[in-house]
Order: sequence, then structure tokens, then C-alpha cells
Amino acid sequence: MLLLFPLSLFVLHYVLTAKTRRIKQQQQQQQQQQGNNSVDVRPPPSPPALPIIGHLHLMGSLPHVWLGSLARKYGPDVMLLRLGTVPTLVVSSPRAAEAVLRTHDHVFASRPSTVVADIIMYGSSDIAFAPYGEYWRQARKLVATHLLSAKKVQSSRGAAADEVSMVMSKISETAAADRAVDMSELLYTFANDMACRLVSGKFFQQEGRSKIFRDLIGDSSQLLGGFNMEEYFPALSRVGLLRRAVCAKVERVRNRWADLLDKVIDDHMNKDKSMFDQKDGDFVDTLLSVQHEYDLTREHMKALLTDMFFGATDTSSQTLEYTLAELMRRPHLMRKLQAEVRSAVPQGREIINEVDLSNMAYLSAVIKETLRLHPLALFLLRITPWTTATSTDIWSLLGHVSLSMYGQLVGTLKPGRMRKSTCLKGL
Repeated sequence: MLLLFPLSLFVLHYVLTAKTRRIKQQQQQQQQQQGNNSVDVRPPPSPPALPIIGHLHLMGSLPHVWLGSLARKYGPDVMLLRLGTVPTLVVSSPRAAEAVLRTHDHVFASRPSTVVADIIMYGSSDIAFAPYGEYWRQARKLVATHLLSAKKVQSSRGAAADEVSMVMSKISETAAADRAVDMSELLYTFANDMACRLVSGKFFQQEGRSKIFRDLIGDSSQLLGGFNMEEYFPALSRVGLLRRAVCAKVERVRNRWADLLDKVIDDHMNKDKSMFDQKDGDFVDTLLSVQHEYDLTREHMKALLTDMFFGATDTSSQTLEYTLAELMRRPHLMRKLQAEVRSAVPQGREIINEVDLSNMAYLSAVIKETLRLHPLALFLLRITPWTTATSTDIWSLLGHVSLSMYGQLVGTLKPGRMRKSTCLKGL
């Protein structure tokens, strides 16, 4: 009886996808007949797969390490996996990645659509999940111009200094009381408060909103990064019971986001309209001031705000936490970094400013090396709607393209390798 339900699902899945597979095969045969017969359309190398689940059984707890070992064995540039019924092309070399990300970027620009992202992001109307097109270009321009520009970053230095001072005060108070410091919680709170302050200004402190934002980001991350059956077996989306179960849980989280963001937007709309255009206004002020120029609905604004909270909280706090953890594991590297910091900061001054950071090459190398060892976005998923083969040996399949690039020495922190690196400029 325990096996009856999953067995029924698999049988139902194959019944629903039989027609789809035949249509795909016919389309592929037609395209091959119409194309140049001299082009080699053989698929990339692939590990042995199991029926129904494909290569899902090979996935481990560290996907980027797992993919690295498979790529070294089956294909250093590209490798074909089948995750459920979704063909996935793994690109794991700089040469192949350049073909996907630069040479043929417009072909691979869109990301796969998921039920969770569609619900939380109001039909994928944010930046991370929006399909490539005019809306995505305008939304990206809006964020890059009004939130991530050099001028905006400079204007936020005061807020950043205040938040850092509060973090250091908490550490000093806890240490004075001879108590342990939960650095994970402290860094996550710091990143979240900083994001809330830049995005929504002073209003994030009202009604305990900062804590609510942290809870929502955690719940949403689990939903977006969790295992959703429909993403690997798309035909199961036709099964109403499964879809309703997933949608109900996601909609509850989306409604909590909506209640909170509606309050934040309403608070900004009720204040003096002249505040919208001031240079020290927050991102919500900016969205309201350009709402008609960019033809933004309230749903668009809430999707963009959700993106900002995700991007500024999870990634920042995890990078800080991983960096500290790696340095604590290697005291000799910690001492070397401390010596550089002390030499770069004039005596008598306790606070480090951004001018000092330009003289800390080893600090930049440590951060780059941490990002290599602990990539925050393990996979940059892309999608393309046809089957073909290009002269650069990059196959674009009816499925996903997963980009996973990393060094050979996984698990070893060696900042020296990044001293002359030009990647990630500005760190």
C-alpha cells in the first residue's frame, strides 16, 4: 500500500507525457531534416540514467561538487542530465560558459518558469524570474539606476555605518557579559536591517516589520529552493490535487508578503509627496515617483521589492558567515588578514571606511575565494525553446541549461590564487 501512491503517480505521469514525447520527437526529426546535414546533432555525453527519475538519484547534498565530479568524468565542457523528464545541459567550463552567457546570451536569456515563483512574484514580474523582454529590461534599468548606482551606494554610506556600529555594540555587550554570540543570527539580522533601511527607510522599524521580513524571507527561500515535483515532472501539473496542495502553501506566504508590503507602500504614499524625489529617499519612494513613467502596477512594485529583500539579505549574510567560518578554520590566514587591516587603517581610527578597502587586496582575495568555495547561486538556470546544435559545440535543448563553474580545489581556502584575479571587481 505504501508504494501504491507513488507508483500510481509515475504511471499517470507516463500516460500524460506519452503524446508530448511523440510530438517532441517529430519536431526534432523535422528540424534535423530542414537543417544542414553536415551539422553534428548528437547529444552531449551523459551518465547512465534510471527509468522515470533519470539522474535525480545522483544528486547529493552539495550539488556543485556532485556536478563537478560528473563533469570531470563525462564532459569537461558540457554534459547532459535528465532530472526527472526535464533535459538539463550542464555547462561547467569557461569556454562553454562564454558561448552561453556572451555569444548566445539572447538565446539563453530567460529562466525556467516555476509554480512557486509565479505565485510569490506575481506571475514572475520581478527581475530574477521574469522572461527576457521589454519588461525585464525596464525593470533591470530601474533597479540599476535608482538603487544600485554608484551615487546611491555613496549616499547609503551613513546608514551602513550606523548599522555596523550597532552590530559592533551588540558584540561588545555580549562579550562583556561573558556570553556566546550567535554570529549567524547577528549577521542575518544585520543584512536584513540594512536591506529594510535602504528599501523602505524608517518604516521598517514600525510594528516589528524587520522580524516579519526575516521570517518571510526564510519561508520563501525554503519554497523556492525546495523540491517541487512539478519542476521535474511537468506533466504532473495537470493533476489538480498536487497543484492545489503546492499552490495553497505558496499562496499563504505570498499573502503575508502582500499584507506587509501593502502597508509599507501605503505608509510612503501617505507622507509628503515632495519626499519622493529627494536624493535621500528610499527605494519605495523611487518606485512611487516613477510608477507612471515605467507603467508599474502595485503587483509589479511588490514583486520588485520582494526581489530586493531576497538579494540583499540572504546573499550578504551567507557570504559574511562563510568568510568568518573559513578564517576561523585557518588561523594563519586570519592573522595575515588582520595584519593587512591594521596596516591599512591609520592609528587612532577605529572605523574602516570604503577608501581604506581599496588598499586591502588580501581582503578582496579572501572574499573572492569564499565565493568560489561557497557559491550562493549554485546554478544559473537558463531555458531555450528549441533543439539545435551550434558551431561552438553548445547544444540547446528543450529543457534547462545549468551553469555551474568552480575551481578544482573544492574545500580549500587559498586567497593567494585570487590576488591577481580581475573577476568580481569592486569587492
